[in-house]
Amino acid sequence: MKQIAIQGISGSYHDIVANHYFEGEEIEILGCKTFKDVFATMRKDSSILGVIAIENTIAGSLLQNHNLLRESETAIIGEFKLRISHCLAAIPGQSFKDIREVHSHPIALMQCDDYLGLHPEWTIVESEDTATSAKTIGDQKIMGRAAICSRQAAEIYGLEVLEAGIETNKHNFTRFLVLADRWDAEKFNANNKINKSSMVFSTYHREGALSQVLSVLSYYHNNLTKIQSIPIIGHEWEYLFFVDLTFEDRLKYKQSLEAIRPLTSNLKILGEYPVGRQML
Repeated sequence: MKQIAIQGISGSYHDIVANHYFEGEEIEILGCKTFKDVFATMRKDSSILGVIAIENTIAGSLLQNHNLLRESETAIIGEFKLRISHCLAAIPGQSFKDIREVHSHPIALMQCDDYLGLHPEWTIVESEDTATSAKTIGDQKIMGRAAICSRQAAEIYGLEVLEAGIETNKHNFTRFLVLADRWDAEKFNANNKINKSSMVFSTYHREGALSQVLSVLSYYHNNLTKIQSIPIIGHEWEYLFFVDLTFEDRLKYKQSLEAIRPLTSNLKILGEYPVGRQML
């Protein structure tokens, strides 16, 4: 049985992703309070896998998770893109006029900003997790409070969905990464086609340095799908670059890595894995 560490509890979007990614397999979900706790749990036991959100089509990149991934001894073994659809849920039998407070994770609240703007009478309260907001209401039978959460969380914790699909943008997707201990990573994709890579590096502080690196990657027919810069603490105006790319020819991809090594410093491959599927 696989043990999967996630941020959140049953009914959270991380929980939904873990169950879909490992569909048909026997798994045990290990809920963690923070993303840092996910990596700490994996560090204590190298057999434990992890699932973390890395970017959202509306909120952008989770910069904290980029740094946690870079500093860890884990590797990306897969990805999953989930359509995020939020609902407003409360104790059964209540109507909109009974609601006084709405609780949820700050990003979920932001993603439902237009909907919440239609109800200025509600007090908006940030919490640590969407599913935890639902669980607290269900466990404590709190009247007058609603949660923004997944439909699964509402069902698990005995809440009634007052309205579904309340997110502002209906093309709201979050990309999640599936992680394993770096030394065990290769065995998970032994029978799969590897056609995507995530890496991080810095460049020398000179004119056109990043452009050179990207030109080399393009020359070897790699397709750049993402680039994210993060400041290097203590080095003013210097940055780490997190890059995702896809490729068809793995040999050319490997050759491109050797070609960019002299142009970069601190080059680290965060994972090589199959392009993930997208769930609507």
